[in-house]
Amino acid sequence: MPGGLAYVVVGGVAALTTGLATPVVSRLAVRAGALVAPDDRNVHEWPTPTLGGTAMLLGLFAGALTAWLIGDFAAVFAAPSEILGVLLAAAVICAVGVIDDVRPVSAPAKVAGMVLAGSILSLVGVSLLVVRIPFVDLVLLSPDLSALLTVVWVVLIANAVNLIDGLDGLAAGIVAIAATTFLFYAVRLGDAGVIFEGNPGALLSVLVVGMCAGFLPHNVHPARIFMGDGGALLLGLLMAASTVSVGGRTDAPFSGQSFFFFAPIFIPLFILGVPLVDMAWAIVRRAATRGLRVTHADKDHLHHRLLGLGHGHQRAVLILWAWTALLSGFVLWPTYTGSGDAIIPMGVAGVCLLLFTVLHPRLRREGREAGSDGSGGEVVAPHISE
Repeated sequence: MPGGLAYVVVGGVAALTTGLATPVVSRLAVRAGALVAPDDRNVHEWPTPTLGGTAMLLGLFAGALTAWLIGDFAAVFAAPSEILGVLLAAAVICAVGVIDDVRPVSAPAKVAGMVLAGSILSLVGVSLLVVRIPFVDLVLLSPDLSALLTVVWVVLIANAVNLIDGLDGLAAGIVAIAATTFLFYAVRLGDAGVIFEGNPGALLSVLVVGMCAGFLPHNVHPARIFMGDGGALLLGLLMAASTVSVGGRTDAPFSGQSFFFFAPIFIPLFILGVPLVDMAWAIVRRAATRGLRVTHADKDHLHHRLLGLGHGHQRAVLILWAWTALLSGFVLWPTYTGSGDAIIPMGVAGVCLLLFTVLHPRLRREGREAGSDGSGGEVVAPHISE
């Protein structure tokens, strides 16, 4: 497996390219009028340029080219059709999202673009080959079923990332944490001989980490640019390709503890738990509302609910980042230590985070009320930055 320095170099190039390209893309978006205005669904305060996904796509290409040039990933590029196929699928899905950012297209048209991108992955061999069903057995997929499930996985992950992209820095941060986790997971499996040396999963993960790291400084609150559907769908596709490469192409279980015996294909369900839960809740919520289509956008996602509880913009983002990190730690602990499932410490941390999420705004509000003097005049509280 490539050394740590190789991953740092590739991720660094992807981050630097994305970071330098983002201001250029922002200026071009302003000139083209590709701005997102505040409305009932969007919570930002002024028109903000979008199309940040194109800068991320440039970072992806630059990072992949660097990986090819330095030679450490020679095994991955020995059969270049897989990487080239991923890059082509990334360009396709990013183009679909950018078109939607500039001139909104119908939901079926967007799904068709995701299906096309997923089909490209399947055609070049980046596809689910095996599925280990919990408490049952290993299932070898037929070519037709493999292609179908690969496309479904791409559509699922891409939509999950797209739906969670509702606050400044939220989607980029969550995907960065998830991709970092999956990078360490893939490297661990590679070192243990569970996946073959030419598996592109770890390389794709470090590219995603670099893209997000380069974009985040421009996207944290208050954002100077949005990634748009082009960026969100791009990140979703790359995460789907990475997880498929690692989890859907090996029949060897590995994690260190019994409750992950069906790993690694189900590991992404933990790592990407926040956007997947948000998407599932959105589908159920909209399906249960009479007259509301499943594809209809609303303002009732997890991040909107955190704002409704009284959390500020930045704190709401940090809370969802923390949940992603907690779920990621739940996966990595037994994988690297093999000494325990960490259910108790992770459970305690989860309870503390849940209490903070629910009670902090209420306690803060009660503290402000307690600051009122006896005559009814309120003592001016110091400004607390969100």
